[in-house]
Amino acid sequence: MKIISLNLNGIRSATNKGLYTWLKKQDADIVCMQEIKAQAGDMTDEMLNPEGYFGYFHYAEKKGYSGVGIYSKTKPDSIVVGLGITDIDNEGRYIEARFGNLSVVSLYLPSGSSGEERQAFKFSVMERFMLHLKMLKDSGRDVVICGDWNIAHQEIDLKNYKGNRKNSGFLPEERAWLTALFDEVGWVDVYRKLHPETTDACYTWWSNRGQAWAKNVGWRIDYQIATTDFANKAISTSVYKEERFSDHAPLIVEYQ
Repeated sequence: MKIISLNLNGIRSATNKGLYTWLKKQDADIVCMQEIKAQAGDMTDEMLNPEGYFGYFHYAEKKGYSGVGIYSKTKPDSIVVGLGITDIDNEGRYIEARFGNLSVVSLYLPSGSSGEERQAFKFSVMERFMLHLKMLKDSGRDVVICGDWNIAHQEIDLKNYKGNRKNSGFLPEERAWLTALFDEVGWVDVYRKLHPETTDACYTWWSNRGQAWAKNVGWRIDYQIATTDFANKAISTSVYKEERFSDHAPLIVEYQ
Protein backbone atom coordinates (compact mmCIF):
# COMPACT_ATOMS: atom_id res chain seq x y z
CA MET A 1 0.00 0.00 0.00
CA LYS A 2 1.35 3.38 -1.05
CA ILE A 3 0.26 6.44 0.93
CA ILE A 4 1.19 10.01 0.05
CA SER A 5 0.79 13.07 2.26
CA LEU A 6 1.06 16.59 0.81
CA ASN A 7 0.25 20.09 1.98
CA LEU A 8 -0.97 21.71 -1.24
CA ASN A 9 -0.94 25.37 -0.10
CA GLY A 10 -4.01 25.73 -2.32
CA ILE A 11 -5.46 22.92 -4.43
CA ARG A 12 -6.12 25.28 -7.34
CA SER A 13 -2.51 26.46 -7.35
CA ALA A 14 -1.19 22.89 -7.12
CA THR A 15 -3.46 21.86 -10.00
CA ASN A 16 -1.91 24.53 -12.19
CA LYS A 17 1.53 23.20 -11.28
CA GLY A 18 0.82 19.70 -12.61
CA LEU A 19 -0.39 17.93 -9.48
CA TYR A 20 -2.75 15.52 -11.22
CA THR A 21 -0.32 14.53 -13.96
CA TRP A 22 2.13 13.62 -11.22
CA LEU A 23 -0.45 11.80 -9.12
CA LYS A 24 -1.44 9.61 -12.03
CA LYS A 25 2.19 8.47 -12.36
CA GLN A 26 2.47 7.72 -8.64
CA ASP A 27 -0.31 5.13 -8.62
CA ALA A 28 -0.81 5.69 -4.89
CA ASP A 29 -3.54 3.85 -3.01
CA ILE A 30 -4.32 6.80 -0.76
CA VAL A 31 -3.42 10.49 -0.96
CA CYS A 32 -3.86 12.75 2.07
CA MET A 33 -3.96 16.48 1.37
CA GLN A 34 -3.83 19.53 3.61
CA GLU A 35 -4.37 23.24 3.16
CA ILE A 36 -6.88 22.86 0.34
CA LYS A 37 -7.74 26.57 0.57
CA ALA A 38 -11.03 26.06 -1.27
CA GLN A 39 -14.73 25.55 -0.71
CA ALA A 40 -16.89 22.93 -2.38
CA GLY A 41 -18.02 25.41 -5.04
CA ASP A 42 -14.41 26.07 -6.05
CA MET A 43 -13.66 22.43 -6.82
CA THR A 44 -13.57 21.04 -10.34
CA ASP A 45 -14.58 17.48 -11.15
CA GLU A 46 -10.89 16.57 -11.40
CA MET A 47 -10.20 17.98 -7.93
CA LEU A 48 -13.19 16.23 -6.42
CA ASN A 49 -12.65 12.83 -8.01
CA PRO A 50 -9.46 12.39 -10.04
CA GLU A 51 -9.47 9.48 -12.45
CA GLY A 52 -9.37 6.26 -10.45
CA TYR A 53 -10.06 7.87 -7.06
CA PHE A 54 -12.84 8.64 -4.64
CA GLY A 55 -12.42 12.07 -3.05
CA TYR A 56 -13.49 13.28 0.40
CA PHE A 57 -12.97 16.71 1.95
CA HIS A 58 -13.34 18.77 5.10
CA TYR A 59 -13.51 22.43 4.09
CA ALA A 60 -12.85 25.37 6.38
CA GLU A 61 -15.66 27.87 6.90
CA LYS A 62 -13.30 30.73 6.03
CA LYS A 63 -12.83 31.10 2.29
CA GLY A 64 -9.40 30.34 0.87
CA TYR A 65 -8.19 28.87 4.14
CA SER A 66 -7.07 25.53 5.56
CA GLY A 67 -9.09 22.42 4.65
CA VAL A 68 -8.07 18.76 4.26
CA GLY A 69 -8.91 15.93 1.91
CA ILE A 70 -8.35 12.27 1.06
CA TYR A 71 -8.22 10.49 -2.29
CA SER A 72 -8.61 6.72 -2.20
CA LYS A 73 -8.62 4.06 -4.90
CA THR A 74 -10.90 1.95 -2.73
CA LYS A 75 -14.17 3.37 -1.45
CA PRO A 76 -13.94 3.61 2.35
CA ASP A 77 -16.42 1.85 4.59
CA SER A 78 -17.04 5.19 6.27
CA ILE A 79 -15.74 8.75 6.53
CA VAL A 80 -15.34 10.80 9.71
CA VAL A 81 -15.32 14.55 9.05
CA GLY A 82 -13.98 16.62 11.91
CA LEU A 83 -13.29 15.94 15.57
CA GLY A 84 -16.64 17.09 16.91
CA ILE A 85 -14.96 20.17 18.42
CA THR A 86 -16.52 23.28 16.91
CA ASP A 87 -13.66 25.78 16.86
CA ILE A 88 -11.25 23.21 15.41
CA ASP A 89 -13.75 21.80 12.93
CA ASN A 90 -14.62 25.27 11.65
CA GLU A 91 -11.08 25.39 10.26
CA GLY A 92 -11.32 22.08 8.38
CA ARG A 93 -8.41 20.23 9.97
CA TYR A 94 -9.35 16.54 10.26
CA ILE A 95 -10.81 13.85 8.02
CA GLU A 96 -10.62 10.08 8.56
CA ALA A 97 -11.29 7.29 6.08
CA ARG A 98 -12.00 3.82 7.47
CA PHE A 99 -11.26 0.62 5.58
CA GLY A 100 -12.03 -2.45 7.68
CA ASN A 101 -9.73 -2.20 10.70
CA LEU A 102 -7.56 0.52 9.11
CA SER A 103 -8.09 4.26 9.60
CA VAL A 104 -6.23 6.78 7.43
CA VAL A 105 -6.37 10.38 8.64
CA SER A 106 -5.49 13.61 6.86
CA LEU A 107 -4.52 16.20 9.48
CA TYR A 108 -3.56 19.86 9.41
CA LEU A 109 -2.45 21.16 12.79
CA PRO A 110 -2.47 24.94 13.16
CA SER A 111 0.56 27.14 12.76
CA GLY A 112 1.34 29.63 15.49
CA SER A 113 3.81 31.68 13.50
CA SER A 114 1.48 34.64 12.88
CA GLY A 115 1.37 35.71 16.52
CA GLU A 116 0.53 34.97 20.14
CA GLU A 117 -3.19 34.47 19.54
CA ARG A 118 -2.67 31.74 16.97
CA GLN A 119 0.07 30.13 19.04
CA ALA A 120 -2.34 29.97 21.97
CA PHE A 121 -4.92 28.35 19.69
CA LYS A 122 -2.30 25.88 18.48
CA PHE A 123 -1.49 24.86 22.07
CA SER A 124 -5.22 24.49 22.76
CA VAL A 125 -5.68 22.27 19.72
CA MET A 126 -2.66 20.16 20.69
CA GLU A 127 -4.01 19.63 24.21
CA ARG A 128 -7.45 18.59 23.04
CA PHE A 129 -6.19 16.56 20.08
CA MET A 130 -3.94 14.52 22.38
CA LEU A 131 -7.08 13.12 24.01
CA HIS A 132 -8.30 11.98 20.59
CA LEU A 133 -4.89 10.53 19.77
CA LYS A 134 -4.94 8.46 22.96
CA MET A 135 -8.43 7.24 22.11
CA LEU A 136 -7.37 6.23 18.60
CA LYS A 137 -4.30 4.45 19.93
CA ASP A 138 -6.42 2.49 22.40
CA SER A 139 -9.13 1.66 19.86
CA GLY A 140 -7.42 -1.49 18.62
CA ARG A 141 -7.54 -0.19 15.04
CA ASP A 142 -4.59 0.19 12.71
CA VAL A 143 -4.23 3.94 12.22
CA VAL A 144 -1.94 6.21 10.20
CA ILE A 145 -2.24 9.98 10.58
CA CYS A 146 -0.79 11.81 7.60
CA GLY A 147 -0.29 15.52 7.44
CA ASP A 148 1.24 18.81 8.28
CA TRP A 149 1.86 18.73 12.04
CA ASN A 150 3.60 22.14 11.99
CA ILE A 151 6.24 20.94 14.46
CA ALA A 152 9.83 19.92 13.83
CA HIS A 153 10.53 17.34 16.51
CA GLN A 154 14.32 17.15 16.79
CA GLU A 155 17.34 19.25 15.86
CA ILE A 156 17.94 16.99 12.86
CA ASP A 157 14.47 17.92 11.58
CA LEU A 158 15.37 21.45 10.50
CA LYS A 159 18.39 23.20 9.08
CA ASN A 160 18.61 26.21 11.37
CA TYR A 161 17.69 24.66 14.70
CA LYS A 162 19.81 27.05 16.76
CA GLY A 163 18.05 30.12 15.39
CA ASN A 164 14.54 28.68 15.75
CA ARG A 165 14.45 27.58 19.39
CA LYS A 166 12.06 30.40 20.29
CA ASN A 167 9.99 30.23 17.10
CA SER A 168 6.66 28.51 16.56
CA GLY A 169 7.16 25.04 15.16
CA PHE A 170 10.27 24.37 17.24
CA LEU A 171 9.23 25.56 20.68
CA PRO A 172 10.21 23.32 23.61
CA GLU A 173 6.54 22.79 24.49
CA GLU A 174 5.70 21.68 20.93
CA ARG A 175 8.65 19.31 20.76
CA ALA A 176 7.81 17.85 24.17
CA TRP A 177 4.25 17.24 22.98
CA LEU A 178 5.52 15.11 20.08
CA THR A 179 7.95 13.32 22.38
CA ALA A 180 5.06 12.41 24.67
CA LEU A 181 3.04 11.25 21.68
CA PHE A 182 5.80 8.84 20.70
CA ASP A 183 7.38 7.80 24.00
CA GLU A 184 4.36 7.82 26.31
CA VAL A 185 1.27 7.27 24.15
CA GLY A 186 3.11 4.89 21.83
CA TRP A 187 2.64 6.29 18.32
CA VAL A 188 5.43 5.78 15.76
CA ASP A 189 7.05 8.37 13.50
CA VAL A 190 7.26 6.23 10.37
CA TYR A 191 9.94 8.27 8.60
CA ARG A 192 12.20 8.23 11.65
CA LYS A 193 11.61 4.51 12.15
CA LEU A 194 13.14 3.88 8.71
CA HIS A 195 15.61 6.80 8.69
CA PRO A 196 16.56 7.55 12.30
CA GLU A 197 19.49 9.84 11.49
CA THR A 198 18.69 11.46 8.13
CA THR A 199 19.01 15.25 8.11
CA ASP A 200 18.91 17.33 4.87
CA ALA A 201 16.96 14.75 2.87
CA CYS A 202 14.12 14.65 5.41
CA TYR A 203 12.84 18.22 4.99
CA THR A 204 9.29 18.66 3.70
CA TRP A 205 8.79 22.44 3.92
CA TRP A 206 10.80 25.48 2.88
CA SER A 207 10.03 29.13 3.54
CA ASN A 208 9.30 31.27 0.50
CA ARG A 209 11.65 33.88 1.92
CA GLY A 210 15.18 34.25 0.67
CA GLN A 211 16.63 31.18 -1.04
CA ALA A 212 15.42 28.57 1.43
CA TRP A 213 14.52 26.07 -1.28
CA ALA A 214 17.67 26.63 -3.33
CA LYS A 215 19.86 26.24 -0.25
CA ASN A 216 17.72 23.48 1.27
CA VAL A 217 17.10 25.46 4.45
CA GLY A 218 14.10 23.34 5.31
CA TRP A 219 11.98 21.84 8.06
CA ARG A 220 10.49 18.38 8.51
CA ILE A 221 6.95 19.18 9.64
CA ASP A 222 4.98 16.68 7.52
CA TYR A 223 4.67 13.21 9.04
CA GLN A 224 3.00 9.86 8.73
CA ILE A 225 2.48 8.79 12.34
CA ALA A 226 1.08 5.32 12.88
CA THR A 227 0.08 2.75 15.45
CA THR A 228 2.79 0.20 16.13
CA ASP A 229 1.58 -2.75 14.05
CA PHE A 230 0.87 -0.60 11.01
CA ALA A 231 4.16 1.29 11.35
CA ASN A 232 5.96 -2.05 11.30
CA LYS A 233 4.56 -2.62 7.80
CA ALA A 234 6.44 0.39 6.39
CA ILE A 235 9.15 -0.74 3.98
CA SER A 236 10.25 2.52 2.33
CA THR A 237 9.74 6.25 2.60
CA SER A 238 10.90 9.27 0.64
CA VAL A 239 10.34 12.97 0.12
CA TYR A 240 9.67 13.87 -3.52
CA LYS A 241 11.53 17.00 -4.67
CA GLU A 242 11.87 16.66 -8.44
CA GLU A 243 8.80 18.85 -8.99
CA ARG A 244 7.20 21.50 -6.77
CA PHE A 245 3.46 21.74 -6.27
CA SER A 246 3.60 23.96 -3.17
CA ASP A 247 6.01 25.12 -0.47
CA HIS A 248 5.78 21.56 0.93
CA ALA A 249 7.03 18.35 -0.69
CA PRO A 250 5.10 15.07 -0.87
CA LEU A 251 5.94 12.49 1.79
CA ILE A 252 5.60 9.01 0.34
CA VAL A 253 5.49 5.76 2.33
CA GLU A 254 5.13 2.22 1.06
CA TYR A 255 3.52 -0.30 3.45
CA GLN A 256 3.43 -4.07 3.05
